[in-house]
Amino acid sequence: MTLRNTLIVYFLATFLQSGAYGLTFLLPPLFYAFGADEKDVGTVLIFTTISTLVTILYMGHITAFLGRLNTIGMASVLIAASLFLFGQATIFDPVLFLAGTFLGIGWGLFYILTPVVLTEITEKSDRIRIFTLLSVFIMAGFGLSPVFGYLLVDAGFDIGLAFTLTAVFCLLSGALFVALRGAVSRLSHGQIPAISSGLSIAAIRVVLRSKAIRPVIMVGLGASVFAAVTNFQTVYAAQNGLEYATYFFAYTVTVIICRIVFAEFLGGRTPYRTISFLLAIMVASVAILLFLTDGRITYIIGAVLFGIGYGVSYPIVKAMAANDAKPEYLEQTLQIFGFAYFIGVFGFPFIAGWIITAIGIKTLLTVAIVLSAIECLLALHRHVNDNQSPC
Repeated sequence: MTLRNTLIVYFLATFLQSGAYGLTFLLPPLFYAFGADEKDVGTVLIFTTISTLVTILYMGHITAFLGRLNTIGMASVLIAASLFLFGQATIFDPVLFLAGTFLGIGWGLFYILTPVVLTEITEKSDRIRIFTLLSVFIMAGFGLSPVFGYLLVDAGFDIGLAFTLTAVFCLLSGALFVALRGAVSRLSHGQIPAISSGLSIAAIRVVLRSKAIRPVIMVGLGASVFAAVTNFQTVYAAQNGLEYATYFFAYTVTVIICRIVFAEFLGGRTPYRTISFLLAIMVASVAILLFLTDGRITYIIGAVLFGIGYGVSYPIVKAMAANDAKPEYLEQTLQIFGFAYFIGVFGFPFIAGWIITAIGIKTLLTVAIVLSAIECLLALHRHVNDNQSPC
């Protein structure tokens, strides 16, 4: 199999798998069907958070035993099992915590390992383009799966069917990944990056005391804002008489276009000023959702602006974490960066769920504005410090 054909199959498998994460955005209406609420959604996702972090910590041991593509295949089975359990749920019971745990293990393995495998078979000069394509297929998968779920419900089917069908897609994805073992082995150029199996206390201290701590904090804040706005978008849409599929479609298309157009853009000469500008757009997008709730057009504008603000700023913040890291601790810095990201996307919904059930969705959006404003100020403060004239 040629490199081109291998990449086509690889990206197709990635797309099929990525829908699993997008379905976490449909957990609120799924839980409503059996009498649970947003607080319960957040509680289940805490199990996802913990299992994801533990999995990342010991990923080196897993891949050393199974191999990378076999590990991704196993992750596909775990994700499929998780979605099947969610789709068949009729009551809020411990089975849902098991489903959340399976999702965390599977998604942690899949999300970290898919770019690593691509590194094996691509040349350094071509990786920006290849990684951009990877991010596009991942975004398309998790952005369009809520639209898929909406269409099924609109056609009269139970929302659990979206989880069950996506579980089948994940199994197909896993089979495709495993089938690529021979092709990847033949195309590998031998420059296989290592996966750290753990973090020492000394390494963590070094990272936390380095300049990279700022982008690490920023990605945690940004991921929390993303979770607040996206994981409970179905709740927001229902309360305001809107269609959540509209938001997800507009957001997904915007991010895909922006990531293709700005694939090689890492902030220019003043990256933190660029980040602060993009985060200001993100603040504005959440403010639109909070204050302008009476029309489909403003709803789309809010989604588009969030796609620009968050979608473009995330890869630049990640690049800054790498740039600010001490060279000898680059791997540990990116690992801690990943921890912060997953704590935000899977952990913050626990807080968000309690906020919605106790106070309401508007309070959650207010919190999201505050968090995004803090992230924006952190970037702006760093830009000012970097550009101060020496005394």
